[in-house]
Amino acid sequence: MSDPQPRYEFTSASPEQTLEWGERLGKSLVGGLTIALIGPLGAGKTQLVKGIAAGNGQPQSNRVTSPTFTLIQEYAGKVALYHLDAYRLRGSRELLALGFEELIRPDSVVIVEWADKVESALPADTITITITPQLGTQRLFTFLAKGASALEYSRRFTPLSG
Repeated sequence: MSDPQPRYEFTSASPEQTLEWGERLGKSLVGGLTIALIGPLGAGKTQLVKGIAAGNGQPQSNRVTSPTFTLIQEYAGKVALYHLDAYRLRGSRELLALGFEELIRPDSVVIVEWADKVESALPADTITITITPQLGTQRLFTFLAKGASALEYSRRFTPLSG
């Protein structure tokens, strides 16, 4: 039985390549998506978000930082981009208390760093990107799309090799 959820892998050799891949993702963003980022400290989650923000049209994407202490940051672009950091949260209940569900709209995209800490609060229609550090600056990105919108979005930029 085949897995109906497409899974793609991409290896980044450098932070610059991670930024480029993020820009590619950002150019094809559509509202209503949730992107869950999973990976250890220093894996490149925020670097990827910088690229996504740039591709989405944020002119000051170099100012994108991890919202570890502010918890939520918003970036303008062709769709509103909400960047959340769940590192300091104690679970899904705290994410929901922040108004997480109200951020998911047809004209917005929500990106959650440390999404594995709040997995039960994530919508069924989510793109999960797991970042695994390799040797040096190399990173392995594993991309999993679940749900109709996520599946449709994933078709816009496959295959993810290159």
